[in-house]
Amino acid sequence: MKKIYSGACILCTFLGLSAQEVLWQKDIKSNTQDFLSQITTTIDGQYLITGSSIQSRSQTPAANSQKQNNGYDFHLIKLNQQGEEVWEKYFSGQNHDYLSASVATQEGGFLVAGTSYSGKGLDKKEDSKGGSDIWLIRLNEFGDELWQKTLGTSSDEEARSVIQSTDLGFFVAGNIQNSTKGYGSKDVLILKLDKDGKEISQLILGGKGLDEVEKMIPTKDGGALLGVYSRSSGIRASGSADKTAGTTTHPVSRTPKSTENYGEGDYWIIKLDKNGKTEWEKNFGGKGDDHLRTLALTTSGYLIGGESRSERSGNKSVGIEEGTDLWLISLNERGEELWQKSYNFGNRDILMGASVIQSQDSRAKNQDVTKGILLGGYTQAEGKIQTDDETFWMLYLDQDGNEKWRKHVKGESRKREERLSDIKLNRDGSIILAGTSAEELGKENWKIVKLGDKQLDQLIEKQDIKIYPNPVSDYAYVEIGIDFKEADIMLYDMGGRQLQSLKTKNKVTKINTQNLVQGAYLVTIKTDNNKTASAKLIKK
Repeated sequence: MKKIYSGACILCTFLGLSAQEVLWQKDIKSNTQDFLSQITTTIDGQYLITGSSIQSRSQTPAANSQKQNNGYDFHLIKLNQQGEEVWEKYFSGQNHDYLSASVATQEGGFLVAGTSYSGKGLDKKEDSKGGSDIWLIRLNEFGDELWQKTLGTSSDEEARSVIQSTDLGFFVAGNIQNSTKGYGSKDVLILKLDKDGKEISQLILGGKGLDEVEKMIPTKDGGALLGVYSRSSGIRASGSADKTAGTTTHPVSRTPKSTENYGEGDYWIIKLDKNGKTEWEKNFGGKGDDHLRTLALTTSGYLIGGESRSERSGNKSVGIEEGTDLWLISLNERGEELWQKSYNFGNRDILMGASVIQSQDSRAKNQDVTKGILLGGYTQAEGKIQTDDETFWMLYLDQDGNEKWRKHVKGESRKREERLSDIKLNRDGSIILAGTSAEELGKENWKIVKLGDKQLDQLIEKQDIKIYPNPVSDYAYVEIGIDFKEADIMLYDMGGRQLQSLKTKNKVTKINTQNLVQGAYLVTIKTDNNKTASAKLIKK
């Protein structure tokens, strides 16, 4: 990849008047087929763009020319709130390495996870376990490596998703192929790690066929929800459904799929507890092929989304209009269906991301309620070509799944193929979209667009000042909800003595509390338009 370019962007509206403003757009140019996997919003309101790229010779400084391997490498770019590059990093093995998932940690850094075909060498510090492995790299906020792990067996493993758990450890979700410990051609692999990357447990789930994990999200009780694209039948277990094989390092659990598919491919939903044990599983599908893509937490439970080729059949109660349609299911926390809806843009509709708008209900103090749902994806031509095929789109729904508006997002110079990879709704009501844009296959630029939306902004309840985490051990983040260009942040002890003072232009600013003694403190902000706010900070 080469230089980052800024530019304007045009927004096209389907229904109603657009209330959106393009804040900035970045085009990260490439001459190769680069893959963008995810956009991660950092704890301080910045953005980590992650994917896989082949570095050109001109990108590799002479001092680092030994890192040039002509294969795919992990590629990370951090942007600030204004869309300016903070840093760019590559992590290289001697063969192909594909970065597929990342999570912002509570400490301010990141854990990135991908699939590695490399042995030890270059940036990779551990030998291959055989076939493809899962490669994890823990980074601080500056992109410096803290630790890395290579996890796998003699079978082929691939990483798909990673989350941080309430104990500050991690769940890593991926797939394992043709394993002697598995059930089918491809099974789901779940690894539980502590905060230092030590493997605590391993779980293999699967049926008689192919099961691919697509998404994993943390749940309110410290567990995880898995979304799996399943093309397998269930297995009737004799005796215990959860068998554990003892090893010298950690237990490996095996849980066969107990539910049956309704059609060619189904949504398979699995709820894990905080220890990585299966609590419940559900199958949703019709007689055709239904491909799960994304998950989200709601006030009432979970939102499940993907694309469907099934007419009304199985437990699918909505039909399709053309090609593939978006199929959304709302579940309660026990996995029971609340509602399901279908949406169509024409041709093949592909859902890539979902964000839920939560706001406090004035009738129930401190109780968050779901106000709306924002979906993002793209459409592929299937049988006919339309103007808006291969273009980013957004769909906004109310809490019951009723459509409120839909919009296409086009670039300053519209390319032939534009495919959204991820969409995130920020705490201030702005939207960040990330995807690829190409005039021809093999030259995929990364395209990042940030939008301000007045409609969504009004739904989000803001505080003048917010501090998190609170209580705090080392570092706290001060979020300013007042409009400003520059602000002063002051930290006082309870006797009124000023301990820290700093200036900021960012909505979220990091402050160091490591040298504070245990107790209560006061954080005060004063903006350039003479607005002030204060909040109490508790040091653990």
